[in-house]
Amino acid sequence: MRIGSLLTAATLAAGALVVTPPAQAAAPAVRIIKIYYDSPGSPDLGGNRSLNGEYIQLKNMTRRAINLKGWTVSDATKRKDHVYTFKNFVLRPGKIVTLRTGKGRDTSTTVYWGRSGGTYAYIWNQVRDTAYLRDPSGSLVDTCSYNSARHDYKICWPR
Repeated sequence: MRIGSLLTAATLAAGALVVTPPAQAAAPAVRIIKIYYDSPGSPDLGGNRSLNGEYIQLKNMTRRAINLKGWTVSDATKRKDHVYTFKNFVLRPGKIVTLRTGKGRDTSTTVYWGRSGGTYAYIWNQVRDTAYLRDPSGSLVDTCSYNSARHDYKICWPR
């Protein structure tokens, strides 16, 4: 009788056990939303107009301004000259910033990598590559990969 009572108590206790679902990772505050990797007119000699036709766009997904100072954008090559580090740049809530490969004057919506030098100045490969967005501590915030020669750009978000 005692064993039956213990089994009943154990069964009731097990039934009362609360199972908590695993926590989901918080959505990134800033997301990569688009990469235009095959600039219009390619192939060409890497003129500034063509370099600026290659770009990546980031969006602030929050309701607060985010200072991107120290944030980085890079590609899969891991080359130091393929890493862009934001200077003091405030991305307003819900707004998008476009990072263009070539040279130009930074504005509140567009910043420039500042690259030049012909065909070797391009960042994004024309067929496949991965973009990485990291915060100032180096933590990975978002990525976007593409693998297609049929398109000139990749919409990264919404996925």
